[in-house]
Amino acid sequence: MNDEKLKNQLGANIAAFRKSSGLTQAALAERINFSDKAVSKWERGESIPDVLTLMELARLFNITVDDLLKDHNALPENVGKVEQVMGNVVEKTLKRKADKRIIAQLCSILVWFVALFAFVICASFDVPKSWIAFFYAFPINCIVLLILRSAWRDFRSNKWLISGIVWGFLLSIYMSILLFTGKNMWMLFLLGIPGQAAILLWFRMFRKVTVEERNG
Repeated sequence: MNDEKLKNQLGANIAAFRKSSGLTQAALAERINFSDKAVSKWERGESIPDVLTLMELARLFNITVDDLLKDHNALPENVGKVEQVMGNVVEKTLKRKADKRIIAQLCSILVWFVALFAFVICASFDVPKSWIAFFYAFPINCIVLLILRSAWRDFRSNKWLISGIVWGFLLSIYMSILLFTGKNMWMLFLLGIPGQAAILLWFRMFRKVTVEERNG
C-alpha cells in the first residue's frame, strides 16, 4: 500500500469510527487534545497522526490500531505490509511503555524503602517521631517520578507531580514543626495557593503551545 492510499484509508477509517461513536470532529479533537482542523486533515487524507495518537484513537474507539489502518473491504490475505509494519511499531511502543512503567514503580518502591529504613534506624535509637520520614517520602517520590518522566519526554502527569511536591513538602514541614515544637503553623499552607495557581497557569500555557505546534 503506497503512502497516499494509506492516508486515504486511515482517514476514511477515522471518520467511520468517529461517526459510529457519535462524535463530531470538534468533539473528537477535544478528547485527544488536538484541533478540529487537524482531525479534518486526517479524515481527508492530507496528513496522518503519529503512532501515540493512533494508539489514543484506538483506545477511544475501543478498537485496535490495526482496525484503524487496514482496508476493511480487502480480503484477509491481502493485508498490506504497511499495516504489518505499523502493528510491529505499536507493539514495540507498548513494550517500551510497559518497561518505563516498571522502572517508575521500582524507583517508587526504592524511595519508600529508604523511608522505611530511616524509620527503622531512627526508631532503634529511640529518635522521637521517626515516622515523619514517611511524610517526606511522598514529595521525594514525586521528584523522582518527575525526573524520570521528563527524561522520557512524557509530560502528561508533570502538573500533578509538581503539585504533589509543593503540597507534600508543605505538609511535611508543617508536621515537623507541629511535632517538634508544638506550634500550629497552618499559615504555611497559604504559600501553596499562589504556587498551585502558578503551576496551573504554566501548564495551561504549555498545553496551548504544544497543541499549536502539533497543528503546524
